[in-house]
Amino acid sequence: MSAHLPAGRKVRYGGDYNPEQWPREVWEADHAAFDLASIDTVTLNVFSWATLQPDEDTYDFALLDAIVERAVAAGRDVVLATSTGALPPWLAHRHPEVERTDFQGRRHVYGQRHNACPSSPVYRRLSAELAGRLAERYAGTPGLVAWHVGNEYGGFDGGCWCDLCAAGFREWLRARYGTLERLNDAWNAAFWSHTFSDWEQVVPPNMLSEHWRGPDHTAFQGITLDYRRFMSDAMLANYRDEKERIRAHDATTPVTTNFMGMFRPIDYHRWADDLDFASWDNYPPGQREHARMALAHDVVRGLKDGAPFWVMEQTPTITASRDVNPVKRPGVLRLWSWQAVAHGADAVLYFQMRQSKGACEKYHGAVLDHAGRTDTRAFREVAALGAELDALGDAVLGARTPARVALLFDWDSWWAAEMTDGFNRHARYVDTVLAYYRALWQAGAQVDVVPVTADLSRYDVVLAPMLHVLKGDVADRLEGVVARGGSVLASYWSGRADVDANAFLMDAPGPLGRLFGLRVEETDSAEPGVTNPVTLKDGAGDDAVAAASLVFEVLVPEGAEVVGTYGAEFYAGTPAVTRHRPGGHDGGEDGGEAWYVATALDDAGVAWVVRRVLGRHGLVGPYADTDDVELAVREGADGARTAFVLNHRSDAVDVAAHASGTDLLTGRAVVAGETLHLEPTDVVVLREDPQR
Repeated sequence: MSAHLPAGRKVRYGGDYNPEQWPREVWEADHAAFDLASIDTVTLNVFSWATLQPDEDTYDFALLDAIVERAVAAGRDVVLATSTGALPPWLAHRHPEVERTDFQGRRHVYGQRHNACPSSPVYRRLSAELAGRLAERYAGTPGLVAWHVGNEYGGFDGGCWCDLCAAGFREWLRARYGTLERLNDAWNAAFWSHTFSDWEQVVPPNMLSEHWRGPDHTAFQGITLDYRRFMSDAMLANYRDEKERIRAHDATTPVTTNFMGMFRPIDYHRWADDLDFASWDNYPPGQREHARMALAHDVVRGLKDGAPFWVMEQTPTITASRDVNPVKRPGVLRLWSWQAVAHGADAVLYFQMRQSKGACEKYHGAVLDHAGRTDTRAFREVAALGAELDALGDAVLGARTPARVALLFDWDSWWAAEMTDGFNRHARYVDTVLAYYRALWQAGAQVDVVPVTADLSRYDVVLAPMLHVLKGDVADRLEGVVARGGSVLASYWSGRADVDANAFLMDAPGPLGRLFGLRVEETDSAEPGVTNPVTLKDGAGDDAVAAASLVFEVLVPEGAEVVGTYGAEFYAGTPAVTRHRPGGHDGGEDGGEAWYVATALDDAGVAWVVRRVLGRHGLVGPYADTDDVELAVREGADGARTAFVLNHRSDAVDVAAHASGTDLLTGRAVVAGETLHLEPTDVVVLREDPQR
């Protein structure tokens, strides 16, 4: 899973550039503006298939030749895309079977993007052929630093449900299960007379078959879970097709595709080994999403075992796809960009470099607006950030996060928990994960977000919120964390289902019961807004009362110590939060702790628990008690530490510097303990003095 990142001299800066939409005289003005903004990298050719291949038998690279030549002449590095994220009209007209069938069972006609069936032999053949011809022509081009395959895989509804995909699904199932007996057992097919006697009887689960209210309402979780795995793998096969053809002509230039952070339809962990480096598009859903963005950065960084990643797209001003599209306030572009760098980004790129004159993204933000002005607030902020990244140079390139805390993120648990009947559909996986991550983030802990297959031996603390599906030996490895003195924390609904989404035939939380020293006797649920007070006691007098909602598991301790109790309902006075010390009351000489939170605590309650888990290991950061001041650290191979202090507050704040060093943005010497005055959106990039 090692990463192969493009070489560079600094954090890359630039973004998607589409000069094929403009007359050539505009190109000159564009490149002059890019010079003013310190733009060093452009992503070309993202959506040009119809231009590159006007019909099935004809290729025309003349325009792209000129675009690449002009970018290279300007001294800019190039990320060259394969243009396969949107079909040309002729392809859909000549081969209508390449169009997707949606979740409702409707075959689509030509339109939009992400419009190809991933199982279509015609699409796979022609997309790979185009990628190969591009690589054959442009491999070795000066300044070519990366290949960009496809674009934002997954599309508008995350897949296809056509006959070609049905056939592909059956082949995928044969490879996974081998026999129908094993398939029927995995899907508990004896329920509702679903026992399959021939592979051809299997059809995709959609609104015409197993679903009745939407993608989260399925009669058979096993069937739907496997189809989601299959569809993720089918699109991965498309990516592999193109990468293989690129590698036939270019053996070394890194290859990637742009992910979308926490995007439910695709299990990015299944793709990680095929990426040379990870990249993603950062479009947060609101204006106060700093913790969610940090989580998404860390999810993407975790795909390649902590190696740096790229932000392939962000908007300089507004998006164009939301019902409401607010502009980024002054300073926010800089703040969010530095946050990305703080969490491991070695490139900060935009969509788009110049606004399109038409279609759905014509008002999407851009470095250059429709008038091409360089005297706007947006352009001035873009240029100022570019100058700062120039001045930073290579100070943090390749540096990693020195995390002692891991948070497990699992697509199978996400998929299975949210389509399981019988509990509470208002309890959502990402909301739960984000609640615990937000507490870690505010506490200033350095966190790796990792798959359940990750090596956990390097972490003192491991959090597993809503780890609904237990796969492989994860239960044993979590026990190992506690056995060597570490701490593990899990939440409600953890340990409920096996890899096939079937319930364990034992007390919940299944194989995790021994670790947490308890069993779940009942699981209550309530409508949003209904709360149950939970009293939290730490034995040191720092008690609290938190509001719990949505899910209320009734616990029976079997060795666990009660830390929090419910205050209402028939289970008032019973445990809501527990701590288990398998090595004895004090954890033993080397023993650790396993915390279990049986309900959805409010933010204050989650923070109370998380602070105690972190505190045991000395992992609460220096700014933990100052709301919305973020501390993130990157550490180079030589041990040099760079700390990023970011003020996400709407007001100014004074904090005491946690270390001595030099602010790389201002050159100012900082002494540990001195007052750092942070205006709203302020950033300090502190190269810490070596520890003696």
